[in-house]
Amino acid sequence: MPYRTVSWTRIDRAGRDSRPTIPAGMRGARALIQLGARTRPLVVAGRYDRAAIMAAACKAATGIQERCGVSRAEAMSSALKATWQVAKAAHRATAH
Repeated sequence: MPYRTVSWTRIDRAGRDSRPTIPAGMRGARALIQLGARTRPLVVAGRYDRAAIMAAACKAATGIQERCGVSRAEAMSSALKATWQVAKAAHRATAH
């Protein structure tokens, strides 16, 4: 009976190649939101300001869309994720 060999390098590369890549412009969304959060805080009195979060995400989504050339839905998804990351970090910072 013939034995089959397994190439772990090939399996690892296949796994890495199948992951979706994040465009470079979307990585900067968090920095863009942090700059905007200085003028309108995302956390007020220990509570999330959802209107400010949505406004920051909309503003960042426009920038992402222009830089990356992605659809509005993709840009908004990335912007909302980044905005909530910034808001949660701000919430933790005010809690301590």
